[in-house]
Amino acid sequence: MAGQQFQYDDSGNTFFYFLTSFVGLIVIPATYYLWPRDQHSGETDRLPYGAAPARCIGYELQTNELPVAGWAVYKSELIPGASTAEVKKQYRLLSLKYHPDKGGDEVMFMKIAKAYAALTDDEAAKNWKEYGNPDGPQATSFGIALPAWIVDQKNSILVLLVYGLAFMVILPVVVGSWWYRSIRYSGDQILIRTTQIYTYFVYKTRNMDLKRLVMVLAGASEFDPQYNKDATSRPVDNVQIPQLIREIGSINLKKNEPPLTCPYSLKARVLLLAHLARMKVPETLEEDQQFILKKCPALLQEMVNVICQLIIMARSREEREFRAPSLGSLENCMKLSQMTVQGLQQFKSPLLQLPHIEEDNLRRVSNHKKYKIKTIQDMVSLKGSDRRNLLHFLEDEKYDEVMAVLGSFPHVTMDIKPQVLYDEDSNNITVGSLVTVLVTLTRQTMAVSTHIIYHFEFLYLCRQGDTNKVKSKGWQQKNKATKKASKSKKKKPLKKKPAPPPLQQTKQQKQKQANGVVGSEVVAKEEDEEVSDKGSESEEEETNRDSQSEKDDGSDRDSDREQDEKHGKDDEAEWQELQQSIQRKERALLETKSKITHPVYSLYFPEEKQEWWWLYIADRKEQTLISMPYHACTLKDKEEVELKFPAPGKPGNYQYTVYLRSDSFMGLDQIKPLKLEVHEAKPVPENHPQWDAAIEGEEDQEDSEGFEDSFEEEEEEEEDDD
Repeated sequence: MAGQQFQYDDSGNTFFYFLTSFVGLIVIPATYYLWPRDQHSGETDRLPYGAAPARCIGYELQTNELPVAGWAVYKSELIPGASTAEVKKQYRLLSLKYHPDKGGDEVMFMKIAKAYAALTDDEAAKNWKEYGNPDGPQATSFGIALPAWIVDQKNSILVLLVYGLAFMVILPVVVGSWWYRSIRYSGDQILIRTTQIYTYFVYKTRNMDLKRLVMVLAGASEFDPQYNKDATSRPVDNVQIPQLIREIGSINLKKNEPPLTCPYSLKARVLLLAHLARMKVPETLEEDQQFILKKCPALLQEMVNVICQLIIMARSREEREFRAPSLGSLENCMKLSQMTVQGLQQFKSPLLQLPHIEEDNLRRVSNHKKYKIKTIQDMVSLKGSDRRNLLHFLEDEKYDEVMAVLGSFPHVTMDIKPQVLYDEDSNNITVGSLVTVLVTLTRQTMAVSTHIIYHFEFLYLCRQGDTNKVKSKGWQQKNKATKKASKSKKKKPLKKKPAPPPLQQTKQQKQKQANGVVGSEVVAKEEDEEVSDKGSESEEEETNRDSQSEKDDGSDRDSDREQDEKHGKDDEAEWQELQQSIQRKERALLETKSKITHPVYSLYFPEEKQEWWWLYIADRKEQTLISMPYHACTLKDKEEVELKFPAPGKPGNYQYTVYLRSDSFMGLDQIKPLKLEVHEAKPVPENHPQWDAAIEGEEDQEDSEGFEDSFEEEEEEEEDDD
């Protein structure tokens, strides 16, 4: 859906600057190379090229204005016949003439000395030959990484033509082609026209079944030779496509909905339906069918994006006229992606994704009396011996291949944790809060997961076997007890005996019968003893109460301390989780994960495809999408995904469903319930302890300022009195 917008200069004010700079690129180089030059300006005074005897050194120094060092550099090679003795003799004569002590020129004498050294000293001569100076290198030389013919005056016109061709023809063509291509394609390399077609028909048809989706999918401009040069149309298509239509059947050709009824769209739809039915097509159409199938996953992902954007637009607009696509349309797009990769129709068995299992063999598997196998999970859950008996019609090699493919299928588990990030109580979901559902995806193969399952089943069965042994022994011991119980049941129920009287009452009755009436003194003594006993008991009760109250106070303090420690630990745990989430997000921003995950096993897809997933939350009762689908393209072993959505506007209990759908495999989707308890939002606090502290601080400042003012006034009054 993403396009590019550009602003143009409608007034034409900046066009003159562009025209001036464009003309300057041509005029300035042409002026430099074509401007007339003076023919005699390039000629310089040159020394005659030839040999000269060494005896002429003095004459050259007297008549020529060049320095001796320069003369020695340019003339030494021209006097090979001079001997060292002659050079020394001439040097003595010149040194007597130009020596500063004899009244000569000091500068000229230094030049003569350098010339003499260049003619006599081997090292100075070497420096002179290599660097052009007897003293060695005097300046740094720089090289330019350009051939000499570029700056040659003879090739100036050719260089100018190449310059104009590169910047005036090639560069505008390259920029123009890039510009034209960029305005035709979106960021996902989908034609903008295709996105517009999908948007129109998805909005037009709110509930799209699979037939309608195939029809809209085939209307993409990627299949139109007018917009895509890779798409081809042949005259033979007019004969072969109608034959395939008769073989497939159930293709509606009456509606006139361009571009869905255009020839290129009809061809793409027929070839796609033939692929889903696993029909053979003519050899001339196989290449076209492979081209269409390679484009389908990206086009279906674009259709999913279009549906999601229309749902977002419908939620943002409260108009009733704007109808959002249904949840069924979105899920049918995902199902169609699975069907396209595996080459299966909607209601076909997922077991047909396995090799060497066809329609004829499938009946033996699905209609078996003992094992009713309908899905991939049912096949995996069988024991090895039972699975081999079920697939007895396969040879050993084919059976091993089936087991290898079955073990490579993915098994993904989901761990869900709803929370409210950046809140004091992250587990308390309130009305209008932003709910973040952290989903941890763990991917394993069926071989690994079944190995773990069988391991636990084996342990469980072993334990069950031990308990059965124990139970069997108990059952053998209980046989006799059951017989006795059966005999006792035949007996009549016993009559209940009256409850015996308490011991104290029986003792008192015996004493009364033996001793008769008790005297008053004895009664009084007994009453005094009872009173003293009651007093001691009351004192003991008071002491016990005091000790119990002290224990209760101590236990309350301990419980408070434990609660404080628990709160402290909870705060630390929340802080650590927050830091971990922040670090996780920073890593996700910095890291660029590869989209190469695991290759998908497919019998009929023309190229290798990677294993990707869709993850989203939906309300099955209301048939609404709660969170936008996340396209997990980097799931190798484990990945954490955050799904965010606003909490409902009313408090209560809500039940959602988290869906994990594959874009390549049929029958491996995962579903997990999500329960949310939404509470009312906390009221906004009118008073806060921090605010009270701030007000008290301001009042203290005002009091101190008033006190200082009064103190200053008193000092001024005392000064006036003095």
